[in-house]
This record gives sequence, C-alpha cells and structure tokens, in this order.
Amino acid sequence: MNRAAPLTGLRVLDLATLFAGPLAATMLGDFGAEVIKVEHPAKPDPSRGHGPSKDGVGLWWKLLGRNKRTITLDLSKPGGRTTLLRLAATADVLIENFRPGTLEKWDLGWEELSAANPRLVLTRVTAFGQFGPYAHRPGFGTLAEAMSGFAAITGEPDAPPTLPPFGLADSIAGLATAYAVMTALAARDRTGEGQVVDMAIIEPILSVLGPQPTWYDQLGYVQQRTGNRSANNAPRNTYRTADGSWVAVSTSAQSVAERVMRLVGREDLIAEPWFATGADRAAHADVLDEAVGTWIAGRTRTEVLAAFEKAEAAVAPVQDVRDVMTDPQYEALDTITTVTDPELGPLRMQNVLFRLSATPGAIRWTGRPHGADTAEVLTELGLTKAELATLRQAGAV
Repeated sequence: MNRAAPLTGLRVLDLATLFAGPLAATMLGDFGAEVIKVEHPAKPDPSRGHGPSKDGVGLWWKLLGRNKRTITLDLSKPGGRTTLLRLAATADVLIENFRPGTLEKWDLGWEELSAANPRLVLTRVTAFGQFGPYAHRPGFGTLAEAMSGFAAITGEPDAPPTLPPFGLADSIAGLATAYAVMTALAARDRTGEGQVVDMAIIEPILSVLGPQPTWYDQLGYVQQRTGNRSANNAPRNTYRTADGSWVAVSTSAQSVAERVMRLVGREDLIAEPWFATGADRAAHADVLDEAVGTWIAGRTRTEVLAAFEKAEAAVAPVQDVRDVMTDPQYEALDTITTVTDPELGPLRMQNVLFRLSATPGAIRWTGRPHGADTAEVLTELGLTKAELATLRQAGAV
C-alpha cells in the first residue's frame, strides 16, 4: 500500500539563504512538506552561484533547492509584504535568516505574522541569535566554527587552529533547525498555537563538541589539538599503506584495541599495564602508532582492509568523492542517488537523510530556476492576472 510521505500537508515558506535555514527546509521537503522558496526578484539565494557550475547552472543549488517551488517577492515593497502575509496565512512554518530586526522593519515581525496566522511557527536562524551583544553583527558558519571551540581543537598540536573546508556549522545548524521545527509543530498539536524558534548557529556546533564546558567547569581542563589522535584511546590515527593510500583505524573499545595489536604482531603490548585503559593507551600513542603504522606500511590498502575485516577490527579507507561514488556500502544504501534534472539530465546527489520503512522520503525534483513558480503559487493563493501584473510592474515580484 502506498502511503503519503510523513510531512505531506505541511507548508513551509523558505525565506532564508546560505545555508542553515535553506538546508532545514530541504530536509522537510524531502519528507513531503510543500516548500515554497521565496527569493528577492533581483537578488536570488547566493547558493545558486556558489561553487562549480555546468553550462551556467549552479550545481549546489540543485541539491539545496530540491523539492522546493520557487517564487520571487520583494518584502520591502508594500505589494511584496501583503503577498507574504497572505502566504503566511496558509503556511505552517516560515524560515528566515535576516539580521534581527529586519522583518520588523518591514512590518513582518512576529506580531504581524502571528496575527495573520496564530498557528504559524516562525523559525529564525541567525549567527548569534535574536538577542545579546552580538545579535546584530553579520555572521557566518565560519565564525561559529571559530567561536565554539571547534577550530581550537582541530589540527596538529604545533600548527594553527584549523577551519573545516565546508559549511560544518551551517550544516549542523540545519539539522538542528529541522528538529526544532518539528518540536514546535508537536507543541502546536497540543496547544493549537504557533511560536518562534530562535536558532543561533553558534550553539548547535557547541552541543556536538561534547562535554568540554563541563570538563572545564569541574576540572579546569581545556582540550588541546591532537591532530588525528584521541586523548581517550589509541591507536587512533590515519596510516599510509604500501600503495600510497590511507586508512583510518579506531580502537574505542578495549577488545578492538587488543585485536588490532594481535593482527599487527604486537600481542606483547597487550600485557603492558598501561594498555588496560583508553586514556593510558593514548599516553603511549607513539609506541602504538609505530607498531600499527609499520605493519600497514608493508601492505596494500586492499590487503589491510581484508586483514582488519577478518580480525574484526575497525578500519576504513580514507576516501575522496571519487571513492564515495563507487563505495559498495553507499551503493547498497543508495546514499548517492540519480535524479533527472530538466536542465542537466541525469544528476547524482546525496539521497534523503534517512530511511523510513512505511513512509519514506524522496527527491521529487531538483532545484528549480529563480522564480519559476511565482505565477502558479500566487494564482493558487487567489491573486488575479491583473494583481500579478500590478505586482510585477511595481517590482514586488
């Protein structure tokens, strides 16, 4: 029996740009929500131009804009404002990432939006949140990666702090925002009333960094950069194989650490008193890395992976995107799936985030051209051709 996707019937207005807010809307759309992407008529979401393009078509947008209908509105113009309020009256969720006070400047703050729709969940995604001394500063995920402590613990001990080469903080905030929206909607199911979600990008990344604040509060302990090593277990590192590839080894469990040392012919180290705990093993990482690294360096990647699998020890190849595209586990999961794009034809991208056995999500379409659905969406809203023409003439759409 075919069942509707779990979020079918949910309407989401995506007013956000770059990247956390739009990503949250994408994930809601992947599981059936009707997502309407609202962009400025002359200044579309910058993600359309981020990264490589093909034949002038931005590829990042194809992923981030999937399962969204696209319309244009200039919210600073009276016609754009009134049209958005009409849309908000039909919506369940509105996601925005303007600087605090911007919507209020346009008379589109919570007071006006909730008056138009008391059941609306207004989701506000900003770098620093809606209040506090930094609230009105411009900000991006890079600043969150720096402020949160992530960069301070990333990199080699004698090298500078390291920022990730992708939108890590934005992506974590996007996941958190989707969760926050669903939490607010669950509350609405009980109360019948919407509310405001205040998501600060600097916070979710801090949450996933673990108990650093508690360690510092109770012990004065400040985590340092350790490169690929861990302060909690060893061996844990990347190691080069005989054919120039790299593999990653983890020994978070004591039994796995013992299996690794037996595999590499250093069972004698298991008898050392310090081998009994992860922290003590980490203090002797030089010895363990030498043993594991020497053994791996004498074998090809294929040989190493096969031996570790036979020994039931934890290992993975260090893969770039070329490897990911052909990895048999990803292939089995259909993690990288193929969709048909009207502009580019067959297009491969990440599939929906998780699998549901009864009501799965799906990629129904890829990111659409700027404003492609304006006339259709606004006509569905009840605007006449004459009203649409007036809005176009005024530059409001």
